[in-house]
Amino acid sequence: MKETSLSASDPRQPSTARPYVPPPISQQDLPVDYAGFIAVVLGVTGVMFRYKLCSWLAIIFCAQSLVNMRNLETDLKQVSMAMMFAIMGLVTNYFGPARPTKPQG
Repeated sequence: MKETSLSASDPRQPSTARPYVPPPISQQDLPVDYAGFIAVVLGVTGVMFRYKLCSWLAIIFCAQSLVNMRNLETDLKQVSMAMMFAIMGLVTNYFGPARPTKPQG
């Protein structure tokens, strides 16, 4: 009995309902991929200053940017460059020549 009174006063009309279609967004209006930019900065920092933490964080931000990729062509270039710097930083940190130590004197 309650159901019939509720459906009679319901203002929604299922026959006029249409699925939502998001408006098209141009390439210039897309938000900036901050994770990709941070990955590039951390990757370069890891290579230049030989910081292992920066290289590891660059890989994490690369993965985040890869998962949230919106534009395949431009974002893939940025993510691949950041990943290259991060891996290069890890290789030079773990397999490269040892850092010179300061003499204890």
